[in-house]
Amino acid sequence: MFMLRNVTKYLFGDTSKESIVEIPQGQLYLVRPLSPKGYSELIFKDAAATIRRTGQDYQYQLVIQRAYEEGEEELLADEDGEDAAAESLSADKDEKTFLLDQGLHLRSEIREGGEAVFAWRDLSGDPGDLYEFVCDRSVQAGEVGTFELVAIKCQYERKFRRPQESATERDLQQFNFTDQTIPSASAVSSPAAKAADSPPPKPKAVEDSIAKQTKKDMSSKSSKPRASDKEVVSTKAPPSVSIPTASEILTQERAELHLFDFASGSFMLQDPSVTATVSEIGKWQYWLQISGSDKEWLGQPVIADINPVFNFEYLSFIFNHYTQDGSAYSWLLRFKDQETEERFQEGLMRALWEQLNELKWTKTTEDDRQYVLDAFQDLTMEDAENEAQGDEEEDDAEELGDTQRTEDYDTDESGDDVVAKPDDGDINSQLAVGYKHDRSFVVRGSKIGVFKHTPNNNLEFSTNISKVETPGGKLFSPKKVMLHAEDTDMILQNENNPNSLYRMDLEYGKVVDEWKVHDDITVKNFAPEKKYAQMTSEQTFLGLSHNALYRIDPRLSGNKMVDSDLKQYTSKNAFSTAATTEKGYIAVASEKGDIRMFDKLGLRAKTSLPALGDPIVGLDVAADGRWVLATCRTYILLIDALQKDGKNEGKLGFERAFAKDSKPQPRRLTLKPSHVAQFQYETKAPLSFTPARFNTGVDDKETSIITATGPFIVTWNMKKVLGGKTDPYTIKRYEEEVKADDFKYGSDKNVIVALPNEVNMVAKQSFKKPTRESIAATPRASGRLRRSEVVNSPY
Repeated sequence: MFMLRNVTKYLFGDTSKESIVEIPQGQLYLVRPLSPKGYSELIFKDAAATIRRTGQDYQYQLVIQRAYEEGEEELLADEDGEDAAAESLSADKDEKTFLLDQGLHLRSEIREGGEAVFAWRDLSGDPGDLYEFVCDRSVQAGEVGTFELVAIKCQYERKFRRPQESATERDLQQFNFTDQTIPSASAVSSPAAKAADSPPPKPKAVEDSIAKQTKKDMSSKSSKPRASDKEVVSTKAPPSVSIPTASEILTQERAELHLFDFASGSFMLQDPSVTATVSEIGKWQYWLQISGSDKEWLGQPVIADINPVFNFEYLSFIFNHYTQDGSAYSWLLRFKDQETEERFQEGLMRALWEQLNELKWTKTTEDDRQYVLDAFQDLTMEDAENEAQGDEEEDDAEELGDTQRTEDYDTDESGDDVVAKPDDGDINSQLAVGYKHDRSFVVRGSKIGVFKHTPNNNLEFSTNISKVETPGGKLFSPKKVMLHAEDTDMILQNENNPNSLYRMDLEYGKVVDEWKVHDDITVKNFAPEKKYAQMTSEQTFLGLSHNALYRIDPRLSGNKMVDSDLKQYTSKNAFSTAATTEKGYIAVASEKGDIRMFDKLGLRAKTSLPALGDPIVGLDVAADGRWVLATCRTYILLIDALQKDGKNEGKLGFERAFAKDSKPQPRRLTLKPSHVAQFQYETKAPLSFTPARFNTGVDDKETSIITATGPFIVTWNMKKVLGGKTDPYTIKRYEEEVKADDFKYGSDKNVIVALPNEVNMVAKQSFKKPTRESIAATPRASGRLRRSEVVNSPY
C-alpha cells in the first residue's frame, strides 16, 4: 500500500506546484449504508483526485474534480439552459473539496478484481456515510500507495504543525485506518446484499505497522496481477542477447527493474536489484545493459526508438526495448534517490545525443546540454500554466452535428464503380485543407480528389482531377502540394524536377505554369509567405534547399527566386521544413534537429535552438509566434518562443535573441512508453509521427495538436499539456494506416483523415483515452468502398 518514503520528499519539495500528487481518472460515489435516502449515489462519472496545497502552512486539501469529455461541458449547458449556467457558478457542481484531517479516516483498498478504492467519512452527512473514489483500472497500485502516503503525511503536518520530514513510522501509524472496511459503491446493491459480498480484509502484512512495510512488500504488491486477468498470459521478459565488448563505461547504477504487463496494464517487478550500464561499444555506437545477480535481463543499442522518459518525482526511468522479431516491451527502472537518477540520465543522454549527432557531448556548451536534458524529462510549463487554466475551450454544440461519415454512392450509380479496392495501384498520400473555401484535396498518385465540407461536418465527394501532368504533357505524382492565392491555385512539386515548381489552376483542374526557381539551387520544401497567406491574393512564398532559405516570386521573368532575399549557408545545414507566423516570422528546421527563428528573410537568425539529434520532419508555428511545434519520428517538441526575463522580456525569439543562458525550455510530447509498447504490440511497426499541426483559424487560438502514427490518430489538448496533466492526449484507431490528417479550418472539433483508400471527417469527440481496450480495438471493416474512397472518375 505504501510507496518508499523518499519518493514523497520530491513530491512535497516543489512548492511552486499547487498540486502535490494526482490520480487522473476514477469515479466518485457517496455511499450511505445506514441511510433511508438510498444506498449509493454516483456523484462524478469521470473525475480526478488531487492533493493540493492551500494558502496556509500545514493545511492541505483532497480535491475531487469532475472531468468532461470534449464538448460535454458545453453540451450540458446548452441542454440545461439558464438554470445550468447559474448552477455552474457554484464550484461544488464540478469539484468537491475536503480538508485533509485525521477525522476523515481516509484509507484505501485493492479489491479482488484489482480495483483500487479510496474511502473517507462524509463529515457533513449522516452517521456511516462515506465518500468513495473508485480508481480507473489504468491506475497502478504504486500510484495508489503514493497518493495514500502523501495524504497521511499531510494529516500529520496538520495535526502536529511541523514538516512531514520529522515524522517517524510510529507517528504515521495513527493515521492508518486500514482496519475499517469499505462497503462497495453500487447504485443497485442494498446494504444487506453487500454485507454478504463484503470484500475480504486487507492482508495482515498491510495492517501491521508501517515500519514493517519493506521495499519488497511494496514491490510485490504493486506487481500483483488483477484477479480478472488471471486467465490472460502475463507478459514474459524476452531472452537477452549477447553483450558486446565495451570500450568505455558512461554510467553504471543500481535500480529496481519492472516490466510492463500487457494483460494487467501495469508494471510488474522483475528484480529488486539490477545494475544498469550504458557503455560505448564502437564509433558512435552505445549499449544499454540491465544485469541481475543471477541473469542478464536485457541489452540493446541506445537509439531514439528507446523513447526515454525520466520522472524525478517517482525516481523512475521508462524506456522501450525491441527484440529482433520486432516485438516491443516497456521497462521501468526505479532508483533509490534523485542523485542516482541524475547520474544515470547524464550518461544515457550523452550516449543518445552522441549516437544521433556523431559529435562528442563534451564539445557542446553546458546550456545546450541542459536544453537536451530538459527535453527528455517530465516538465510542467509553469509560466504558461496560469494562462492555460484561465482559458475556456470553445466548443459549439452545433459543430458536433450528426455522426460524421463518408458519402455513400447513390443507389443509381453504376455498379461497375463499386470495387473492393481501387485497381489503379495507387494510394492516398497527401492532404491539403482549404482555408478560403470549404474544400479538401487528396493526392492519389497522379490524381487529386476534391471533397466538399458539408454544413453538418461531413465530406462530400465533389470531383476528381484525373491527370496531373506538366504543361508539356508528362504525367507525375506530386511530392508536395500547397494551396495558394485564395485557394484558387495549387502549387505542386515534382520529385523528378527539383529546380522547379508547378501551378495548377483549380478552376480548370490543370497545371498551367512551370516555375523555374534557380539553375543551381533546388527546392527541397516550401511554405506560405505568412501563415494564412493562402486566404489572400499574395503571390510570393518561401522556398528552401538543403542549405538556403529564399523567397519565390512567380511574377518575375526567368528564374523565380528573389536574389535579394536569399540566405545561403556554406555549411551543410540539411534544412528539412519551414513554417511562418501571421506576421511572416519564419521558423526553419533541419534533419539534424536544430531550429532557427527569423524575423525576415536575408538576415541572420535571431534565435538558434540546439539539436536533440533526431531529424525534424514537420514544423508548425502558432499564428502569434508564441509556440513552435516540431515533429520528430517518435516525439514532438513544443517550444515556448516568448522570453520571460532579461532585457528582451515580452519579446519573441523571432524578434530578439534569447540570452545565452536562458534558452526556452522544450516540452517533449510523446506517448507513454507503455502505450508505445501496446501500439507496437498491435501494429508490429515502430512509431512514425506524421507532421503535427495546430488547429487553425484567423481569430482562433491554438487549443489542440494533431498527428498520426500507423493506424492511430493522436490529439493533444494544449490546456492539459501546459498544465502538466498526466493524460493530455486522446486517440482514435483505424483499420489501415493514416496517411495524412489535419483539422478542418476554423475548428479544433473536426478532423479530416486520409487513409490509403478512404477520406473522411471525424468529430474529435469520438477520440478516446488510450487504454488497453481503445488501443486494441480494431474498427469494423466496411463491406464496400464509398465514393469518397475511390478517386478514379473523370474530371
